[in-house]
Amino acid sequence: MSNPQPIQRVVVHPIVLLSVVDHYHRLGGSKRTVGVLLGSYRGHGILDVCNSFAVPFEEDSKDPSIWFLDHDYLESMYQMFKKVTAKEKIVGWYHTGPKLRSNDIQINTLINKYCYTQNSALVIIEAQPTGFGLPTDAYVAVEEVHDDGSPSCLAFSHVASEMGAEEAEEVGVEHLLRDIKDTSVGTLSQVISSQLLALKGLEESLRTIRSYLEKVVAQERPVNCAILNNLQDIFNLLPNLSVEELAKALTVQTNDQMLVLYLGSLVRSVIALHNLLDNKLKVRAVDAQA
Repeated sequence: MSNPQPIQRVVVHPIVLLSVVDHYHRLGGSKRTVGVLLGSYRGHGILDVCNSFAVPFEEDSKDPSIWFLDHDYLESMYQMFKKVTAKEKIVGWYHTGPKLRSNDIQINTLINKYCYTQNSALVIIEAQPTGFGLPTDAYVAVEEVHDDGSPSCLAFSHVASEMGAEEAEEVGVEHLLRDIKDTSVGTLSQVISSQLLALKGLEESLRTIRSYLEKVVAQERPVNCAILNNLQDIFNLLPNLSVEELAKALTVQTNDQMLVLYLGSLVRSVIALHNLLDNKLKVRAVDAQA
């Protein structure tokens, strides 16, 4: 079976991230790890990556052209996976990057021989993410034709990636997060921390957009109509904050939220003082009886 349309979006499931992080830390976390992605082609250019397994891989740190990937291990592991989940096929491979390497095209060509789709997908998963946003970047190999008449070659083209999960996976992730959650930190501080991280991610995205537009204006990059259309849609969806009714509504909602937080802090302080006085009275009564 082969996908009739080229891959346009890759959906990565949570179990894949957990498996890759476990693989990375089991090997010490000092070098990049490589594995195979399993999944299925959903249609409409969407590739579902729902499982993975690690593959023994070695490479020379000084010479990237020298590398080794265990074919026999890959084939035997895939045969065992087929006995458990026959619907999951080899759709690509992953490595922990954090960036593309010069030998990735050669590895991709090898993995493509075992892939049931027309073109295997490469997903770079950062086991130790340093920035904001998703820790995944997806690529597919495309043939690059040169204008000077030189022979064509393969090059990676970036495709969209996102996180997706079924209902059972969402329940499992919630239980996992509940186990690793810091109980000493309040819910309010967790919400504020999440909002802060989201705002930082938004700021980084805005900086990327600004940098791209500046390069387009300076004619350092060609004009991409698809990107400009998406940016225009984003700007059209932004609310008009100059409308008095909207500004008043936002102000009223913010004041209501701050009032609830203020009242909650007062109640919390009163209860803490009450418990302190109650404890002192109990201690005094115990001392009087002694």
